[in-house]
Amino acid sequence: MVGESHGEKALRVAYTAFAPLLFATFVAGVAGVAGVTGIACGRSSAVVVGSKNFSEQVILGEIVAQLLEERGLVVERRLNLGGSFICHSAMESGQMDVYIEYTGTALTAILREPVLHDPDEVYRKVQEEYRERYGLAWGPPLGFNNTYAMAMRSEYADSLRLSRISDLAAHAKTIRTGFGHEFLERQDGYPGFTKAYGLDFAIAPRGMELGLIYQALVEEKVDLIAGNSTDGLIEKFGLTVLEDDRRFFPPYHAAPVYRPETAEAHPVFREVIQMLGGAIDEAAMRAMNRAVDNDRRRASEVAKEFLVGKGWINLTSQGSPPYP
Repeated sequence: MVGESHGEKALRVAYTAFAPLLFATFVAGVAGVAGVTGIACGRSSAVVVGSKNFSEQVILGEIVAQLLEERGLVVERRLNLGGSFICHSAMESGQMDVYIEYTGTALTAILREPVLHDPDEVYRKVQEEYRERYGLAWGPPLGFNNTYAMAMRSEYADSLRLSRISDLAAHAKTIRTGFGHEFLERQDGYPGFTKAYGLDFAIAPRGMELGLIYQALVEEKVDLIAGNSTDGLIEKFGLTVLEDDRRFFPPYHAAPVYRPETAEAHPVFREVIQMLGGAIDEAAMRAMNRAVDNDRRRASEVAKEFLVGKGWINLTSQGSPPYP
């Protein structure tokens, strides 16, 4: 499961030089608010489950956390932490044990490798490179591909007879775009997307938080957004998703990224990682996202309902206080 006041160079600098500092500041803030001690002196014995900062990620983080708790592990949640770069930095620095990443994001944004389109090839590539570069492991894919969805209000798309991304070129002088900050900077995002389709938008793209892009679209503040294919709000608002007719976007299969030493120390951790393989299809993920984003249900409740339905936890199971 996003203009910005700083450009691409600024983001790269922020990631390479300041992401660990930002993460450390975040942890220190959490420690101060929660009264947790010892973080600055080293990791606790709890398994730390993290997530990025949008609903799908928080749901998936809760699924992992609740499964681990059901099997007797103490879990510390660091959900809604930030974007891809912040989460990756937390993994590299040893401050987090597991989070869910997307293969295409890992390939292009983290590894900065050229776009590949075969899902198996992308998975093998990120698995090998993460092991060699960072000492991190990938679990099996969860079962869904959450690719970018270039979405518009249906009445607007129909009025211009737009059904494919390539159709945008004829109207690039008038279309107002709104994208998440990370999308604006990534090579598999705005720079590569506009180059691949020969798009020269006359109106500068509007950068905003991921949680605000659908609201901006339906309120007619922008005409085109980059959502995610598993977002429940696409169906809720009856949006038109333009076909990626030049197959620019790589596959974005969700899968756990984890620390191998954590799996070695806790056999049930490895068991949980493996049992999640193929467990969540696109329809299931979309339904969970809609339950949170549209029905305003707690991510922890939605995750628990999914796990109970799978028969993996009991309805009465109780773990540490969940993320809202």
